[in-house]
Amino acid sequence: MASPDSEIVVEDPDAPEDQSPAVASSRAIEVATYVVLLGLALILGYDNYRSGIGWASDGPKSGYFPFYLCLILAGASLWGIGRVIFTQAAAGQVFLTRDQLRRVLQVFVPTAVFCALMQWLGLYVASFLLVTGFMRFIGRIAWWKSIVTALVFSVAMFVTFDLAFDVIMPKGPIEALFGK
Repeated sequence: MASPDSEIVVEDPDAPEDQSPAVASSRAIEVATYVVLLGLALILGYDNYRSGIGWASDGPKSGYFPFYLCLILAGASLWGIGRVIFTQAAAGQVFLTRDQLRRVLQVFVPTAVFCALMQWLGLYVASFLLVTGFMRFIGRIAWWKSIVTALVFSVAMFVTFDLAFDVIMPKGPIEALFGK
């Protein structure tokens, strides 16, 4: 067994500072999450109610089980909202600081752009751009290493999905260049 003195510590130069201003409290995030879940339960519950929550001659209608699951979700959401509002749960705890939000957005924004670009450029070109961008701008890896890695990754995905398993994946204008 290794001694505690032999533990490897890697410092992240871009790690968020401890004194970064708070963006959201744990309490606000909990309430927001419960409200979103309650809204989802109400929307889905209404839709299942419209499709039928009773019994037919051959058993339950299509909305029976999902409707009651929505009721359970709505009840749990209301319970959670009440617990957060009427108790001191998560009072004063910081959920997210400004520096942490910046780091989250460094991953979220390119991923959202990837999802949008995939519709026009296809999976393989969009993946190439995403991997290259992450490696270069977030990982600070040399351009040539980023491009080679992204190219190998994209080609491996193409070989795996298109050739080996014959899975239909979103393709962009490059597919037209190959006559497909």
